Amino acid sequence: MLGKARTCAIIGLEGALVEVEVDIGQGLPTFTIVGLPDSAVNEAKERVRIAIKNCGCVFPMKRITVNLAPADLRKEGPAYDLPIAVAVLIASEQITADVTDCLFLGELSLDGAVRHTSGILPMVAIAKKEGISTVFVPATDAMEAALISDVRVFPVEHLAQLVAHLRGERLIAPFIASPEELLLGGTPTYTVDMADVRGQEHVKRAIEVAASGAHNILMSGPPGSGKTLIARAAPSILPPMAAGEALEVMQIYSVSGMLGGDAGPLVRQRPFRSPHHTTSHAGLVGGGRWPRPGEISLAHRGVLFLDELPEFGQNVLEVLRQPLEDKFVTISRAQGSVTFPANFMLVGAMNPCPCGYYSDPSRECVCSPATIARYQKRLSGPLMDRIDIHVEVPRVDYEKLAGRAEAERSDDIRTRVMRARDRQAARFAGTTLISNADMGPSDIRKYCEMEPAAQNLLKAASQQLQLSARAFHRTLKLARTIADLADIETIAPAHLAEAIQYRPRVQV
Repeated sequence: MLGKARTCAIIGLEGALVEVEVDIGQGLPTFTIVGLPDSAVNEAKERVRIAIKNCGCVFPMKRITVNLAPADLRKEGPAYDLPIAVAVLIASEQITADVTDCLFLGELSLDGAVRHTSGILPMVAIAKKEGISTVFVPATDAMEAALISDVRVFPVEHLAQLVAHLRGERLIAPFIASPEELLLGGTPTYTVDMADVRGQEHVKRAIEVAASGAHNILMSGPPGSGKTLIARAAPSILPPMAAGEALEVMQIYSVSGMLGGDAGPLVRQRPFRSPHHTTSHAGLVGGGRWPRPGEISLAHRGVLFLDELPEFGQNVLEVLRQPLEDKFVTISRAQGSVTFPANFMLVGAMNPCPCGYYSDPSRECVCSPATIARYQKRLSGPLMDRIDIHVEVPRVDYEKLAGRAEAERSDDIRTRVMRARDRQAARFAGTTLISNADMGPSDIRKYCEMEPAAQNLLKAASQQLQLSARAFHRTLKLARTIADLADIETIAPAHLAEAIQYRPRVQV
């Protein structure tokens, strides 16, 4: 007899429906899986065999053939255990339920328990898109699956529980929760607050401007001046994620295996990723034989912090150029291409020289001019041109470090940032733009209206600083953000002057 059940595969960040077909025929007992399975799927034979026995059912000792259709789509991971087990039980007539409108996802343990599975969110999303109204998922992943509305989610703890439900003996209660409640509930907690940073008021202002428009920022200064602390406090001044942004982030984390199970079912605060400078090309932008998201995609809608920026490999840094401009990254392999979102706010930190004390007034630099030039040129001109804000972080005086005065807290800064983001949301209503950093040249011409005096200032600055076309547009976007912080619609000379001062002094 033939038994069928539906499940799902993951291609990049998208799901693709897979039909599990099981035929039980006469002949010597064998268990064969076809349809381009990987090792984890092939090993499902033993997990399914023993799980069926341990849940009180009978595993048929006959010739069993499992086909995963479409056959030309590679199947990866253990999520096929549960649908294969259900299809085997249907083919052996131990279950007679109609499951044509159901999707089954989950890994089986040998005792029949259903374990956490990565990629639940995009797989349930494709079920909704294809008109499948019912999904059976591991109980630990039910909250993640419930983020997709208009789909009935049944949490399954054990294969025996699912068998009893399909037989109509003991029904499983569907998991019910509002997606808006799941996404927006709770208050994010931050480990570092801007109040922990002493002094550096001009750097705090720069990071506030960066957060208000999702601009890239590079901090340069001697060791111990507070660059890393400021960067780690950056998420605490960013506005909470909207529901759409949260779903985008959770879809990436779900596919990466960083959602559900011990990692927790939800992402409530903006991502903060801080890869080490030894990170490989594939680790940063994504890749592998079957591409997976890299750090820049894991930082989507959040902060990517690259500490000791010149220490990263030059080839690794240069691959950032296209994602910084396009807000996504496309990885091509012989089997096909996969596109991952990568709309992140880059925060970089670097020392001015290898010893770290070049231009420091209190400590002498021991590096030669050639060494300093070689060190600084590890960051190419095209990459530096894509960074909106360049700010120096000097050594902090003793009086500020030992002072008792209360510094401004992240909550107060975040309030101003949110007001600026609200102005941008109102301005970009009806478009795909979210922040000023997302604007293209046509958007800049439309939304960045300047006073005549500001236009004259920009003309003079462009000639003196020899701004490239990209730097020209990025300066305007930055001035637009500064004007939004001041709650002013037209860009004034003061806003443009502050934006210009954030450009690097020497164009590489």
